[in-house]
Amino acid sequence: MPRGTEFGIHATALSKSYGDRRVLDALHLTVPTGSVCALLGPNGAGKTTTVRILATLVTADSGTARVAGHDITAERARVRRAIALTGQFAAVDDLQTGVETLRMTARLAGLTTAEARARADELLERFGLTEAGGRLARTYSGGMRRRLDLAASLVGRPRVLFLDEPTTGLDPRSRQELWEVVRDLREDGATVLLTTQYLEEADRLADRISVLDAGRTVAEGTAAELKSRVAGHRLDLVLTSREAYEALAARAVHHAPDELTLGIPTDGSAAQVRTLLDELDPDRTAVDRFAVRTATLDDVFLTLTGADR
Repeated sequence: MPRGTEFGIHATALSKSYGDRRVLDALHLTVPTGSVCALLGPNGAGKTTTVRILATLVTADSGTARVAGHDITAERARVRRAIALTGQFAAVDDLQTGVETLRMTARLAGLTTAEARARADELLERFGLTEAGGRLARTYSGGMRRRLDLAASLVGRPRVLFLDEPTTGLDPRSRQELWEVVRDLREDGATVLLTTQYLEEADRLADRISVLDAGRTVAEGTAAELKSRVAGHRLDLVLTSREAYEALAARAVHHAPDELTLGIPTDGSAAQVRTLLDELDPDRTAVDRFAVRTATLDDVFLTLTGADR
C-alpha cells in the first residue's frame, strides 16, 4: 500500500478456534478507506468468521483489528456506530411494509420522527422501492427483499459496510442491480468488505481481493495482479487419452480429469503457443484440440486454495 494510506479496516494476526477446530489462523487484512475488498475462499475458509469478528459479533482469540479507526475490542461501541452488516439472508419483517421497516430502523438509530420519514423516503427512492414502499415485505421478490435489507443497513450512513454473500440466491438481474448499489456506495466514500462465492462478482466490484484458505490469507491484490500470479494466459489442452493426461498433469495449473483437459501457463503469444504444443506433443498424438484463454479468478481460486489439486 502507498505510504499514508488510510484504512477502513486493518486487521493483524486474527485467530479464532471453536473447540479443536481452528477457523482463523493469524489472518491479516487491510482495506483502504473508500474501497471495496472481496474475500474469496472455499466453504470453511473463515470468511464469515472474519466478518463477524470485525463487526464485533464474535471475539477473536488473539490478534488486533481497527475498523473505521476504532479498536474492535477496546472501542466496540464506537465500531458499532460506524458500521452496518448485511448477512447472507435478508433480515426483513414480513409483517411490516417497506416504509415501516426503514422508519423503524431510522428511529432505532436515533433519528427524529421527521428525519426518519425523510431518510426512509430517500432510501426507498435510491433502491427503486418507492412504489412498493406501502406493501408488506412478504409480497416482495427475493431481489426486492435484499434491496430493502441493504437500505435498512444504510439508514445510519455507515462508514464501513460488511456484505456477507449478499447476492446468494438472487437472479442475474437482481444481482446486477445490487452491484450498482455497491458501486454507488464506494463513490460515496464508504468502505465495503464483501464475501462472495461468485468470482465474477469479485472481479467486477472489488478494488482489491483477499483469498482465504484454511483461515489464512494466501494472496491479496487487484484482480489483475492475482490473475498474473497464476498466468496471464492459459493454453487449455484436451488430451486424447488418460495416459496423455497423466503424463502432462504436472505442468498444468488447471485440471479437469473428467474432461481430459489441462491448462498450461502461457504468455498468449503465437510463438510460445507453437513452442508449447511442439514440446508437449512432439508426435502430435496426445492433444486432440486446444484453446488459448485469459486467466480468470476461477484459475486464481482453484490454484491458490488447492481446490483444483
